[in-house]
Amino acid sequence: MKHRRVFSAADLATAKTAIEAARASGIQNGCISLITRADVELESIPAERLDATTDTIPAAIRGAAEGGAIGLVAGLVAILVPAIGMTIGGAALLTAIGAMVGTSSSALIGSAIPNEVRRQFEHEIERGRILVVIDGDRQSLAAAETALIEAGTRPLPFDHLSLTS
Repeated sequence: MKHRRVFSAADLATAKTAIEAARASGIQNGCISLITRADVELESIPAERLDATTDTIPAAIRGAAEGGAIGLVAGLVAILVPAIGMTIGGAALLTAIGAMVGTSSSALIGSAIPNEVRRQFEHEIERGRILVVIDGDRQSLAAAETALIEAGTRPLPFDHLSLTS
């Protein structure tokens, strides 16, 4: 299971050094991303390195769970009311429909909300700092943290499960 850690770099040169340090410590290239203000010069950084700015996928996952739970409860309540005549298959169908509605509506809402890292460290971003975001297992993150600190970044208080595989 991968975890996400965030480090703050004062400038682009420090961020580039941190990226190389993370890669040298065993973090996969696709598990390193950057978050910064739009006006900070990042033309020398590949576009795939820049982190997504919205909360779409996490919101969709939360919506599927919540919608499915509501659908399940509605189905179970309908089974208990004899006048409705709901079967277990009907309850399963309500669960699936609830999950689908929850996923689509939450993903739509999440597409307009900044991602969790961007929300939590908005003050760092507004100050012009570049956030270096890395995903990895606990062991590789421990090695990478030492390397990134030596590269000149400052670790930020963020250790959450990552949605990357």
